[in-house]
Amino acid sequence: MNLTYTLNQPRRRDFRIGVVGSGFIVNDCHLVAYRKAGFNPVAIASRTKSRADAVAATHQIPKVYSTPEALLDDPQIEVLDIAVPPDAQAGVILAACERGTLKGILAQKPLGIDYAQAVSIVEACEKAGIVLAVNQNMRFDPSVWAAKKLLESGALGDPVLATIDMRAIPHWMPWQAQLGWVTLRIMSIHHLDTFRYWFGNPERIFCSVRTDPRTQFQHQDGICAYILEYANGFRAMSIDDTWTGPAKEGCPSDIRIQWRIEGTEGLAMGDLGWCKNPYTSLSTLKWSKNGESIFHEPRWTESWFPDAFAGTMGDLLIALESGTEPTLGGADNLETMALVEAAYKSVAEKRSVLISEIKA
Repeated sequence: MNLTYTLNQPRRRDFRIGVVGSGFIVNDCHLVAYRKAGFNPVAIASRTKSRADAVAATHQIPKVYSTPEALLDDPQIEVLDIAVPPDAQAGVILAACERGTLKGILAQKPLGIDYAQAVSIVEACEKAGIVLAVNQNMRFDPSVWAAKKLLESGALGDPVLATIDMRAIPHWMPWQAQLGWVTLRIMSIHHLDTFRYWFGNPERIFCSVRTDPRTQFQHQDGICAYILEYANGFRAMSIDDTWTGPAKEGCPSDIRIQWRIEGTEGLAMGDLGWCKNPYTSLSTLKWSKNGESIFHEPRWTESWFPDAFAGTMGDLLIALESGTEPTLGGADNLETMALVEAAYKSVAEKRSVLISEIKA
């Protein structure tokens, strides 16, 4: 089976992109991937103009605005690429909707600080006639992308069980201390969205958490374990362990994110390179099916960081030129946001929670 990593890309690549934000994810991922794909970032703004100036110089962006508001006032900007803290994102999107000059917005995950705010953002974009997509970029990691191809082809048969096992120590952002978030809305949201991408929406979720001993600010969701239950009996589960033992305190580390899909006709296993050093490490995959004596092991030159970010922006641009909804559209992402919200409700109430309870 051909699993060459080939992302769908728009025919038109000259959409004028304005970027709000100038941190690592913009400088080292978004803009690197956009230049590689031939996209057209034309302007940038940030809370700190000197930082925006430096990023613009690195990536040959011709226009730097003194504030995000000034960038939004430019009617020549067609697509807005947002990379700001979650509690600031809604304000940027709603301000863009008020101006009504944009064609599309690529927002960060989580789309809102909670499900209700995410709904209000989706509704505002719909009212303004702006196509909204969400940067759930794990879908475009090469191994995750290839697993979807295997599932679609039927090579693995009917899915029976899927797992994601994360033993990694992310670089937490300063704003997380203010919001009190650690794992569920920041890392687990990737895994929950990936399960949805692979298998569709579950009926319910059971989630259990504990604090991460290394993280000093007040939080509850440091280490998370959860099970997704599907109506047909299929189960998906994940352990998202940001402690991984005292790996920063002197113990040898075992840093990895591995996934596994077991089907009635085959087995697939992947290892994600993002969490390793360097962050551009390649992901891997091996898979086989009934009657075969070996594992197939396709390999790629692309990595999750930064190459997947061309997939999320490309998805939005394709939607704009074709007049269709992005696969990562805002309405679709509400299903992921509802799943995250249900996980928090499960923790609070110590029970499995129907996803329909959140959307009621």
